[in-house]
Amino acid sequence: MLLARALRSAARLSAVARRPLQPLAAPRPPLAAAAARPFTRSLWLLRGAAQGPGGLLRPGSPSVSCACGGLHTDGDKAFAEFLTDEIKEEKKIQKHKSLPKMSGGWELDIHGTEAKLVRKVAGETITVSFNINNSIPPSFDEPQEGQKPDQQEPELTSTPNFVVEVTKDDTKQTLVLDCHYPEDEVGQGDDEENDIFSIREISFQPVGEPEWQENNYTLNTDSLDWALYDHLMDFLADRGVDNTFADELVDLSTALEHKEYIRFLEDLKLFVKCQ
Repeated sequence: MLLARALRSAARLSAVARRPLQPLAAPRPPLAAAAARPFTRSLWLLRGAAQGPGGLLRPGSPSVSCACGGLHTDGDKAFAEFLTDEIKEEKKIQKHKSLPKMSGGWELDIHGTEAKLVRKVAGETITVSFNINNSIPPSFDEPQEGQKPDQQEPELTSTPNFVVEVTKDDTKQTLVLDCHYPEDEVGQGDDEENDIFSIREISFQPVGEPEWQENNYTLNTDSLDWALYDHLMDFLADRGVDNTFADELVDLSTALEHKEYIRFLEDLKLFVKCQ
């Protein structure tokens, strides 16, 4: 049920949430809730510029013989050397060698890019699930004049959509709340007047049903009475899903995204080198 729900939300927001396929020299704005991390993912621009207009991969690069029988070029060799440097830089600035802990007695379960937090309180089970894919908001801001290159490197922060499921032991329904981080609220968790996350949709789903039931009524909060919405936010806060939780979730997701990014670079290097 949750996987289908997550895919449903991701499909609706993929155009906004997806990490942009644009030249990596374009900066992303800093988000204060996460740890600072230099934008080393743009190193290819400097490296490519030093090798002439063709960059790292040039048409007609001669192939290199290999026992595996696969295609290898001078461009592949340069690519692998770049990836080696990139992995070293990312590991150097990696803040968390192990994932940060969540306060409040949450148990963490991770499968690749998917993570689940579970907490049991007085006959209720609260489950929070999220996926770090496409969780770094895009930015199309232009660099300011007079800034040095190192001053233009923003922080990368993972702010994933997350789904809260509340199940009571004596019921056959689960209350499902689809939540997200509005970009203008992230980093304002110290202000008790501001909620740094929002509820987008609410629905009841059958307990234990793996598939999302599209014919069950789903309430969109865009036109919801403000008093009802406040009660829903208080309902979540009473179960440990509050601003403190949301801040810690950003830290956890950012650390997990960085870890998976490094793993991806390592796999890409092995693929390019055919090892």
